[in-house]
Amino acid sequence: MFTRRHFIQTSTALFSATALGAVATPAMAATKSDWEAWDAQVTPANFDLETTNPWDLHDRFLPRRVEANAGLVPGDIHVDAVARYLYLIEEGGTAMRYGVAIGRDGLYEPGTYAIKRKVKWPTWTPTPNMIKREPETYAQYADGMAPGPRNALGSRALYLYVGNRDTYLRIHGTPYPRSIGSRASSGCVRMVMAHVIDLYDRVDTGATAHLYPAERVVTAQS
Repeated sequence: MFTRRHFIQTSTALFSATALGAVATPAMAATKSDWEAWDAQVTPANFDLETTNPWDLHDRFLPRRVEANAGLVPGDIHVDAVARYLYLIEEGGTAMRYGVAIGRDGLYEPGTYAIKRKVKWPTWTPTPNMIKREPETYAQYADGMAPGPRNALGSRALYLYVGNRDTYLRIHGTPYPRSIGSRASSGCVRMVMAHVIDLYDRVDTGATAHLYPAERVVTAQS
């Protein structure tokens, strides 16, 4: 088991993958039929959560059910920023483990957060700080990016709060699955779109998300 308190059994290694297509125009309001079409677009045929891998992810980043440490609260999320894993604690002493990407140096924000919103195929608007920091990348989306498979938040988003304050941090899908296993985002936790669809259906609003520091080394016993 991991030597750090609150963590879970696992293994080792790397990453890789491909990007996805099609997006609505900014003025378009997505409908349920849009959601269903986009879900089908980002979910491979005959999808099996633990084995399907058209993205060429390293095997360790595919979802797995693993044994959880004693005492963790079912329904809570724990993000190991060192190993690049997200764990959803289940009843009965197990957890679902997913591969993730985390924020780039200086942008990842460890802490304890409440999941107060869940959104299917969300719109996305960069923060003023993001636009100021990288105007060439983000200024074009100052009025928002419409939902769809190219949207920066992807297929699902879990919104992280401290009290009643939206932190603008999200656990969300990404159109760039090659980033899984890396430090790539502007602070959020990224997942493969088909994987975050699965996570979304398992998580309740009000759950707690624990994001651990990226500098803290985590090891596992063989």
